[in-house]
Formats: sequence, structure tokens, C-alpha cells
Amino acid sequence: MTRNGRAFTLLEMMIALAAAAIVAAFAVPGWRNQIARGHRIDAAAALYRAAQFVDAQSPSVAALPAGMDQAPPAGRAVYRLTLLPADDATGAYAIAAAPVENGPMRDDACGTFLLEAAGTRGNRVAGANAGATVVRDCWRDR
Repeated sequence: MTRNGRAFTLLEMMIALAAAAIVAAFAVPGWRNQIARGHRIDAAAALYRAAQFVDAQSPSVAALPAGMDQAPPAGRAVYRLTLLPADDATGAYAIAAAPVENGPMRDDACGTFLLEAAGTRGNRVAGANAGATVVRDCWRDR
């Protein structure tokens, strides 16, 4: 009997699968971090767009129009934007971008993004990270 040398052996197949698993183990977390970073950038950009809209209309605008009340502006919402009432701490207005409850950013360490009329930006973090200072990391791309 002659042996056909064109097929993979079980050992070769196992080595190839192990190599693919090792590559995936390192690539998937980095890929997820990039996706989260992109969502944060969308939220920050949506806050700036909403602030320009409110400044152009007047600070007494009651709510953001449809399409401007979410990030990204089209498609499935990842963040919901709300116009917060004015008080002594925020100035004329403040806009918050909160992660959608059942969305991909619901457990993000950055929490809710806040942008005030004076340009002050920050984050409101709930849960175990409530005391953490995450402003620099969350807003670093904007």
C-alpha cells in the first residue's frame, strides 16, 4: 500500500488550531478595546454636536431633536443624550451621554459623559468605579 501524502495529519491540524487559538486570545481583547474606544469617540462627538445646536438655538432649548439625541446619530443607539436643566454648578446647560441599558457600553468604566455650557467635561461613574477619576482616559481622543 502506498500512502497518499496530500492530507494533513492529526498532529499538524492540532498545531494549527493551537496557533490560531493563541493568536485569537491576544487579538480579541484588543479588538474589543478598539470597539469601545470608537463608541466613546462617537459619544464625545455627539455631545459637541449637541452643544453647538443648543448654542445656535438658545440655551433655553427644552430637549434635543431626534437624531441628535443618540450616538451614533443613525442606527442602533449606544449612548442616549439628554439636555440637563441649568443650575449654578453647570452654567447655562449641561448635556449628558449615558450608555443604553442593554447596549454594548452598559458596563463601561467611563459611565456617563457630561459636557457643560462652559466647556467643562467630565464623567459620572456609577457602581464600583464611582470614586475613580477617569476623565483623562475617557476624553483623551477628543
